[in-house]
Amino acid sequence: MEYTDLIKKYPEFVYHDFDIVEDEQEIHIHYAFEIIGLSNFNPEYVYPKSLNHEAVSLSKSFRETVFSLGMVELISYWKLTCSPHVRIECGSLNEDQIRWWKKLYFNGLGEFFYRNHIKTDMETFMNLHSAGQPIAGTELMSSFSGNLIPVGGGKDSLVSLDLLKNSRPINHAFIINHVMSAIHSAEAAGYDSDSLTVVSRSLDPRMLEFNKQGYLNGHTPFSALAAFASLLCAIAEHREYICLSNEDSANESTVAGSSVNHQYSKTFEFEKDFNEYCQKYITDKVHYFSLLRPLSELQIAGIFSALPQYFHVFRSCNVGQKQEKWCGHCAKCLFVCIMLSAFLDDATVDSIFGRSMLNDEEMMGLFEQLTGIEDNKPFECVGTRKEVNIAVCMSIAAHRKNGTELPLMYQRYAETAYYDTYRDMAVSFKDYNTENLLPAAFEKTVKERLAEMDR
Repeated sequence: MEYTDLIKKYPEFVYHDFDIVEDEQEIHIHYAFEIIGLSNFNPEYVYPKSLNHEAVSLSKSFRETVFSLGMVELISYWKLTCSPHVRIECGSLNEDQIRWWKKLYFNGLGEFFYRNHIKTDMETFMNLHSAGQPIAGTELMSSFSGNLIPVGGGKDSLVSLDLLKNSRPINHAFIINHVMSAIHSAEAAGYDSDSLTVVSRSLDPRMLEFNKQGYLNGHTPFSALAAFASLLCAIAEHREYICLSNEDSANESTVAGSSVNHQYSKTFEFEKDFNEYCQKYITDKVHYFSLLRPLSELQIAGIFSALPQYFHVFRSCNVGQKQEKWCGHCAKCLFVCIMLSAFLDDATVDSIFGRSMLNDEEMMGLFEQLTGIEDNKPFECVGTRKEVNIAVCMSIAAHRKNGTELPLMYQRYAETAYYDTYRDMAVSFKDYNTENLLPAAFEKTVKERLAEMDR
């Protein structure tokens, strides 16, 4: 369906309300959205309660976070028609907050706009109107301590879990939906039911049906949703720190020469914005930051390569993650394969993925996108073009040093000008990006691991 037709036919989207129902075991959150003239939508969240969980549903910070989680959840439904007028009936937003949300929506939907050929700008794509009353509630008097660590099941969150292993008694892992690869990753790092919260998120099936009918669809900033979902858990569990696993490499745009970034809500810009918003409008008891922000994807891959106990359990493939497997044919699989090939031999890399992707002629197109031979990167959470090239050259150097045959992709690459540019480069574990929000104790932990890797 055409964007210009939809915004005329469905000019208004409404965030009507949210509802919190709490019992002894769980907290149920229900949302009420509506595209006027099309449909109502009622997504849900279910949070399990821990043994030491106090009643939080009446606290202002908790209710403010539930409201904010709805503000980011609504994107999935709004994008069906891109209704130009959005009315918020269940909370109050000042002008600063409205600008904050519009910035998140616009940049977080950059890929959506790009791939649907929608030409718009931050000022005109949406009129966000706050028509509700300020959210009221009690103040939580409990002190906050310890770490909440979101786990996705990939190498990055496992590196974070390993970096924080010495603070294991005060750590708590957090997962959205019962993704078994993420659950098994947390379990492999020593987290059991007493130290792991798994939240259920249910999409309204009506939205999925409209997608099938041809209404607009595309990428939304899931990491922003995960940010508010983890904040809700941190408030409920009284955790002082939310320790993300987003790296420095997430800051690079996906489309060359533009601001379109598949990973916008993983960028340092969003991290700063989110932390400032929470401190100002929700609670100053929780600090949100990425533990791996000082590091590149290549440094993280190097650290992970020294943790073979996790090789069998980690999964980063969005295609095969639910089945706990690598599909072995997508850009994400190939990217992780290239990163690990800089540190591990072919047999080990192939055993992880179950096939030799670097010898697959059909994946050359993806390889060229990842290295920058083609201008645009794949729309996936992958590293920078530079570090992909360095990883390839590190692997080529290791093959030649050991007298082993180069995989097909690397044979082809060695004949390009890219190889001449990057052949003498390698990862440095001395590098540390100072643009981060790490508290001093966490910074010390990361720098100590880098020093270990540099020996």
